[in-house]
Parts: sequence; structure tokens; C-alpha cells
Amino acid sequence: MTARHPERRTERLRLRQWSEADLDALAEMDADPDVMRYIGDGSTGTRERTAAALDRVRAAWDEHGYGLFAAEETATGELVGWVGLAVPAFLPEVMPAVEIGWRLRRRSWGRGYATEAAREVLAFAFGEAESEPRLERVVSICHVDNHASLRVMTKLGMTYDRTTRVPAHGQPVRVMTLTREEYHSSP
Repeated sequence: MTARHPERRTERLRLRQWSEADLDALAEMDADPDVMRYIGDGSTGTRERTAAALDRVRAAWDEHGYGLFAAEETATGELVGWVGLAVPAFLPEVMPAVEIGWRLRRRSWGRGYATEAAREVLAFAFGEAESEPRLERVVSICHVDNHASLRVMTKLGMTYDRTTRVPAHGQPVRVMTLTREEYHSSP
């Protein structure tokens, strides 16, 4: 992988770029009501919407120098979901910003994968992401009732910024933040 399209590894995961072979697993994840409960307005995705989103995810790497990684178990090669960086344009009041986020298939919940992968993505964000200007802060945004994601954010060292509503659908969300300085000064 080039620096523009990096690959990262953790103890149990390979964070890589996307392939067409990922579409089925990704579409299955986006069609799961439990997975999508706290995403947007809670609607599940269709295969067509997932395919279009996958195209946008691939393009983001070339546009920004960062994006969403496909996260797969190293031992099995199974796609467990995604984790990465994106521009949270859906929440204009936090802009300009870069968001760290994740979405995992239900069978991958409760294994610590989101925290493990997000730590590696933060190392990328504050180390080698090819963005201009360099990333000085990342945010993470979750529905106020999504306690699992809030726990991940807290484990990452993120701190509370605000509670607000997403303009497009009115869902209440919590915004957490982490600066480059905070990241590099934490143990």
C-alpha cells in the first residue's frame, strides 16, 4: 500500500483499503437494525446505498489523505466492520472537523475491536495522515443513548465537547474531542 492508501495492523486486526469483495458483508451490516439503531435516523441501508457509500469512502482517501479502513480479523480474514476518519458534514456546527468513527457487525461486538482499531487510527491521524493542514483535533459523535460508543470514546481519552441535535433528522448526539497535544501527552 502507498502512503496515500495505507494499511495498518493491530494485535488482532488488519485495517486495509476496501475491495469489491467487501460489499456483501458491508451491506449485511448496514441492513441490520441493531447495528443501525444509533446511526443517522436509525434506518437500515440497502445494498445499492451501501455500494454508493463504498464508492464515496474510496474517493475520500484520494481527496483527503485519510478515510475509513475496512477492519478484518487477522486470524480469519472476516470483515468485522470499519473504523476511520471522515468529515462530519452532517453536523455543521462542529465544522471544520475530522471525525473518528466505527461501525461493527453485530457478531463482532463486545470483543474490544472498536477500541483496538480506533487507537491505531488515532496513531495514523496524529502521525502520518496526509491531510493539509495536518490534523490538530479529531471529534467523535454518537447518539446520546449509544453507551457502547461513548465507552470507546472515553477509553481513547476523548473529552466531552457538547450535546446537540443533527439538523437533518433531529437525533440528539454527544460530541467528544481529542487534540493532537492531548493525544501525545497521554500515557
